[in-house]
Amino acid sequence: MTHGAFAAESLSGSKGHVRFPVYSAPGTVGGCGKSYSKYIAARGHSAYAMTPFNWATEFTICGVSLNARSQQAAEEGALKSCESGRKKWKVSTAGTCSIAASK
Repeated sequence: MTHGAFAAESLSGSKGHVRFPVYSAPGTVGGCGKSYSKYIAARGHSAYAMTPFNWATEFTICGVSLNARSQQAAEEGALKSCESGRKKWKVSTAGTCSIAASK
């Protein structure tokens, strides 16, 4: 496979480079599950960021960037999106936003 052929290959359906497991508590409401599904379905460079799940806080905040120009740009966008959510909802979470997966 040549470099050009690899670049044209779709990333849809791939979890990419998983840094930590994406987890949602049973009965969770909100858009994080939908955002993760969109991340998996994305054809181009994408990233999914979230705060770590912790049973004590029961809150996670996430962010996603889809079909960016590069994996690095997708990661930057996902982190910005997640941090924006932390500012908007002002809830206590288990930690800061981190990249859970990117491709």
